[in-house]
Amino acid sequence: MPSAQDTLCSLALGVLQTGEARAKALAAREAARAWRTGVVTEIGTADLPDRPARPERPELTRPGRVKKRKITAAPEGRAALLHALAHIELNAIDLAWDILGRFARHDPPLPRAFFNDWVKVADDEARHFLLLDDRLRTLGASYGDLPAHDGLWQASMDTAHDLLARLAIVPLVLEARGLDVTPGMIVKLRAAGDDESADALQIIHDDEITHVAAGKRWFDWLCAERSQTPETVWRDLVRTHFKGLVKPPFNEKSRALAGMQPDFYAGLADPEPTTIS
Repeated sequence: MPSAQDTLCSLALGVLQTGEARAKALAAREAARAWRTGVVTEIGTADLPDRPARPERPELTRPGRVKKRKITAAPEGRAALLHALAHIELNAIDLAWDILGRFARHDPPLPRAFFNDWVKVADDEARHFLLLDDRLRTLGASYGDLPAHDGLWQASMDTAHDLLARLAIVPLVLEARGLDVTPGMIVKLRAAGDDESADALQIIHDDEITHVAAGKRWFDWLCAERSQTPETVWRDLVRTHFKGLVKPPFNEKSRALAGMQPDFYAGLADPEPTTIS
């Protein structure tokens, strides 16, 4: 249990060093609660690992080797989708705590509001993982049953040197992509008769709007501190650090709610729209 002797960074380190997936999510929620309720008040510093502890399963492989999942009425098809999403949320827990701990020494010092925002993000991601893990169990599956890829953590390693790059890629590309694809998944899950899973994804989608908004807010703040133009800097950072193109179709409504207008991202789009299967 966190105590007043802990710091936010020591809590971040503790979450990152927790290997078992559900235990990691529960530790993340407890750490967020300690910060939110004032049990822990100091930000502190910590030396974070390059890679977080992870469970023995799932087997991690290259992104291209993970089979595409299709939403079907059969429990196995829905479980495969939920497993892939649970893996994303587990990575998101580590990404949120990593940004809190890794950039605590940032120059200029980050406002306390930055840490408050990312603690909330970290808590949300843990809650999302637990939601999906619970749904997997009702379908007779469990996290770790299927292979998963390691691309999300690679994005963390590629941007560990610069907070602006981290914000450009993780919330403003990867999480924004979630806003684009999740509504289609919700429609297909409801068509398959799985309203419980669809409801869970709706919660995740709505929370992710606030996560992208936090990323955009602090990206703009850092650009202002450096006297840089956010749109120009973001495009340069995406071209440098993101392996691939920003893919349409875009959920312009949800992106706009998060503070991302079409003229911010459209110029980097893949000219060939992708379909969601």
